[in-house]
Amino acid sequence: MADAASSTFPLLTLTAAVPAVGAIATAAVPAARRELAKWLALGVSLATFVLAAVIAVRFDPDGDRFQLTESRAWIADFGVRYELGVDGIAVVLVALTALLVPFVILAGWRDADPAGGSAASTQSRWRPTQGFFALILAVEAMVIISFLATDVFLFYIFFEAMLIPMYFLIGGFGDKAHEHGEEEAARQRSYAAVKFLLYNLAGGLIMLAAVIGLYAATSDQLGAGTFSLQEILQARGNGELELSTNTERLLFLGFFFAFAVKAPLWPLHTWLPNAMGESTPPVAVLITAVVDKVGTFAMLRFCLGLFPEASDWATPLVLVLALVSILYGALLAIGQRDIKRLIAYASISHFGFIILGIFAMTSQGHSGATLYMVNHGISTALLMLVAGFLISRRGSRLIADYGGVQKVAPVLAGTFLVGGLATLSLPGLAPFVSEFLVLVGTFSRYPVIGIIATVGIVLAAIYVLVLYQRTMTGPVTEKVAKLPDLRVREVLVVAPLIALLIGLGVYPKPLTEIVNPAVEHTMSDVQKTDPEPDVTPVEAAHE
Repeated sequence: MADAASSTFPLLTLTAAVPAVGAIATAAVPAARRELAKWLALGVSLATFVLAAVIAVRFDPDGDRFQLTESRAWIADFGVRYELGVDGIAVVLVALTALLVPFVILAGWRDADPAGGSAASTQSRWRPTQGFFALILAVEAMVIISFLATDVFLFYIFFEAMLIPMYFLIGGFGDKAHEHGEEEAARQRSYAAVKFLLYNLAGGLIMLAAVIGLYAATSDQLGAGTFSLQEILQARGNGELELSTNTERLLFLGFFFAFAVKAPLWPLHTWLPNAMGESTPPVAVLITAVVDKVGTFAMLRFCLGLFPEASDWATPLVLVLALVSILYGALLAIGQRDIKRLIAYASISHFGFIILGIFAMTSQGHSGATLYMVNHGISTALLMLVAGFLISRRGSRLIADYGGVQKVAPVLAGTFLVGGLATLSLPGLAPFVSEFLVLVGTFSRYPVIGIIATVGIVLAAIYVLVLYQRTMTGPVTEKVAKLPDLRVREVLVVAPLIALLIGLGVYPKPLTEIVNPAVEHTMSDVQKTDPEPDVTPVEAAHE
């Protein structure tokens, strides 16, 4: 096998550059050629997926921690480098991102078409279709490079930059199925987009102060400031860099706050229901299944890697916040009238499980949290996209406006049920494996918190099954009677996602083999080992 640790061919750069260049090309397509823009965006997303697959194939789980690395001087006077590299956790998240974007594009195929039809599109310079798909590709490029960046400053730039295309996707291409008039719908879209932007910008500004503080600390102790994650980890490992207790805790809080907003973690979560509720369903998938994963990924890579002692210090508080997120999100999901907002609050609960696994500081918890990011992305994408197909047919997001759908659209109802069962982590589907690992990992170190967290499973069953019962079963309502079943394009979207949920639920080994070595490195960073089982041997019990 060729050396996977580094490569003269910039595979990582190419993987992020393809959707970035594709976004520019898609935006430049003439106004009258919106179908061409769609096929171009889809082709670019598929090419990106092929490159992500090549990264996964070339990655050696038993090799160096960071592989396929690229490092070039960028802003040398300030110690900023263009450094990329993948570990096992980044590999699976890059693959998840590249996998989901083609489905997002297919599902949103008609979402941004001008209301006036082809003639109106030809006579106007405004190209909403081209802009919609260009923005999706731009988000994909920025998310991928965020997963690949091993320079803290480089990561920060794209961590913040992805807010710009997301702002326009939320505010400019909102959900057409709104219970109020178009004027009120536009106002609520604008509110959701601004709230999303302000929350995340506030987190980013606090993180920027912490990034500068990290540079100052490395400059003071190493003689030259650096943002290189690998250099900082090495310096901390050999004792060259030792942060004071107060400095490390302050820097940790600056990073963690930004990641908790992005994740989102209670009480910094309130932007998510608004953003998902007012977005088109494909954009809602992009938010919660792709963009928000950057926050939890960064907790593993940067919070635990750079600030192990402060992470241990903050663990009790973070576990409580994660537990509140699990229960609060699930309880509010039960009380929702809006299908999309219900899924949004369910995601808040799921992110609570992910953060719980991260800060349980056990190998099972870290593996479960990483798998949860992947499996939640797939299951939420399935449920939200099928819900979007349903909403587009009926023209309403309100649960009360449905009933008896399974009698007129059985395929739609069946796929909705699979998505719901995956959301409640039914055994045999992929999310069950990750949720089980998170709970086992938490229970082994914090049994009380692990026990309380299991209540979230019961609450998930309530909001999912009640949602299905109220929308899909019972008598057929008048406006549901003529709903068409899933079309060929829509089946092409949901069928692979269902196959993945079943496949990874039955056989998760391909993911665990990649993730577990990276988890061992993270456990080494925080200087933690798994708790010894508190079991009395049978022989000793009889003596």
